[in-house]
Amino acid sequence: MLEAVEAAKKISKSEFTKREDELRAKLLDVQFLLKDAKFPVIIVIGGVEGAGKSETVSLLNEWMDPRWIKTNAYGELMPSEKQRPEYWRYWRDMPAKGQIGLYLSAWYSQPLQQRVKGDGNENRFDAALSKISEFEQLLTDDGALIIKYWLHLDKDQQRKHLHALEADPATAWRIAGDAWENWHLYDEFVAATEHMIKQTDAPLAPWKIIDGAHDRFRSLAVGEHLLATLKAHLSREVKLPEVDELPAVSTEKNVLRSVDLDSRLSKAEYKQRLAAAQSRLNRLQQRAKRAGVSTLLMFEGWDAAGKGGAVRRIIHSVDPRQYRVIPIAAPTAEEHAQHYLWRFWQKSPLAGEMAIFDRSWYGRVLVERIEGFARNDEWQRAYEEINDFEQQLVDHGTVVCKFWLHISNEEQLKRFEDRAETPHKSWKLTDEDWRNRDRWDDYEQAVHDMVVRSDKVPWTLIAANQKWQARVQVLEAVCEQLEARLKQG
Repeated sequence: MLEAVEAAKKISKSEFTKREDELRAKLLDVQFLLKDAKFPVIIVIGGVEGAGKSETVSLLNEWMDPRWIKTNAYGELMPSEKQRPEYWRYWRDMPAKGQIGLYLSAWYSQPLQQRVKGDGNENRFDAALSKISEFEQLLTDDGALIIKYWLHLDKDQQRKHLHALEADPATAWRIAGDAWENWHLYDEFVAATEHMIKQTDAPLAPWKIIDGAHDRFRSLAVGEHLLATLKAHLSREVKLPEVDELPAVSTEKNVLRSVDLDSRLSKAEYKQRLAAAQSRLNRLQQRAKRAGVSTLLMFEGWDAAGKGGAVRRIIHSVDPRQYRVIPIAAPTAEEHAQHYLWRFWQKSPLAGEMAIFDRSWYGRVLVERIEGFARNDEWQRAYEEINDFEQQLVDHGTVVCKFWLHISNEEQLKRFEDRAETPHKSWKLTDEDWRNRDRWDDYEQAVHDMVVRSDKVPWTLIAANQKWQARVQVLEAVCEQLEARLKQG
């Protein structure tokens, strides 16, 4: 595959200058149009050592307006990156819609190095490539344009380039410490690269292989291909997928109707169990802090179901330096310019920290589904996207507790009326809350679908008709899950 790439042609300086001037003007024109586009551009630049990856990134920044380009290069994990799932740093650096992100040594680098220089496990390599394909599919499903360049040199060319770079003090710094070690493993890297490209070349995230032997050829080949790809994508009529609504999950055994809303605690039992659970949680969170175990608590539920009250009983138990409460409302302009999961990735907890989400990413399959803020194809694929997001957190070692606080329609009405008559609570009641009551059945179906379709990380359904019962049940569930995780070591 790599041997069949078009051989680099020598281009005279005068021809290069002429083509470069034309190319630069056209790239600036298309970048100006891109600023108003409803999609981001993600450019991944990989290749062998000495093939011109860094030079290519520098040139693209020079040719275009760097204010609308975000360049990201990755090396060893920083302390804050080690404390979060592997893909957190890539989500952190995602370009907004209308902007370009350039990526060096990104999500392909570590699996490739591990395959050749690590344990060499082929199954692990394929699993990593599958994860990459799923990541890129998630981005392109949301409209992102992904362009991937592999800059290639044959073994003899690479040796000459490495010697030339080393001989010049101005470029010697570009030679990584393991460059020659990698050269000695050239054949192994080529075999792994060909397998990687074959496994991850997709219609909406294709690879373009370019011979990097001659700087001028390489630069024009990348620039002209990028220009053509951007122009084609901008001129392409966006055709939204015609997707019929998923059939609702059968509610013959509706998960919400299995919740015992008649369960009650006496005042004495409530006080005793609340104090015990809060003390237990305090001790567990101190252990989690020392062990570097992060915890993510996520609260969904009916309006007026008591989410805020449950959260307050949790934070009463925890050192305020060790938790964050994250209220989720409609996305800001910055958040709206990103994939809907971006803002939640940003807020994932550090090691030893507790992050408490009041509302969450499940808005995609609840309010956005019911109110029509998300298209059918968007909220339908969200179940799998959310399952994957949560699984990455769990695989990293994060304790993820998901709560749905359930109350009856009649109890909600009673609480609404109480709020309306209580001055210090009336601000909590909005016209939207009353409007949502009119669609109770629609929301009940959506909640049932959500629980059934996003259960890889299981839900805890809380009987919340009595607030005492709900608060104790939440606290005890957090303690149980956190204790189980700490026992794992």
